[in-house]
Amino acid sequence: MCNLYSMTTSQQAIREIAGAMNDRAGNLPPFPAILPDHAAPIVRDRPPGRELTMARWGMPSPAFALKGRNCDPGVTNVRNLKSPHWRRWLGVEHRCVAPFTSFAENEQLPDGSRPPVWFALDETRPLAFFAGIWTRWTSVRKVREGETTNDVFAFLTTEPNGHIGSIHPKAMPAILTTRVEIDLWMTAPIEEALKLQRPLADGALTIVGRGGKKDEGGLAA
Repeated sequence: MCNLYSMTTSQQAIREIAGAMNDRAGNLPPFPAILPDHAAPIVRDRPPGRELTMARWGMPSPAFALKGRNCDPGVTNVRNLKSPHWRRWLGVEHRCVAPFTSFAENEQLPDGSRPPVWFALDETRPLAFFAGIWTRWTSVRKVREGETTNDVFAFLTTEPNGHIGSIHPKAMPAILTTRVEIDLWMTAPIEEALKLQRPLADGALTIVGRGGKKDEGGLAA
């Protein structure tokens, strides 16, 4: 699963490509490494219009996953959308997109190590988006924080294409590369929108780094 990604482009580019009329994200720095349960930018539709905002990465976990636990850091990647747990958040009011410039999958090496391999659309790391869902949720995400209410999100995964599958054979994120795809995910009936839960074509992604816990290369772009 993708549990590490970067977003190093400008928020103006995010607004323009995603059609966000409102910006509630503040002054965004580059994010060379976004980790689970950290705040990251998303774009969602709200009654005043489409907005860029911040949310914590990790949707509420299913009840079975919380047995014996006293906190819930959340689920970052969602695939089985037939589950009743996820179906409640498939309406347009809970759909979002998460901007990124690269993402990492861990490669299993013969010595047992699992270093990250960074993927992007090409070496320049152009802006793209994960198809996601979001909600506002009250829970204990970290014991030291106690109960908090947060806007939280996760993105969809699907079967890997050949390029990703050679590194991580289980899944890859559902990636959107155009405004048409973003609008389809955000506004279409769910049967139509879920056609976007598919792998990118082989050759659509490039390896831009290996081993690093951050994608520093995107900062020079």
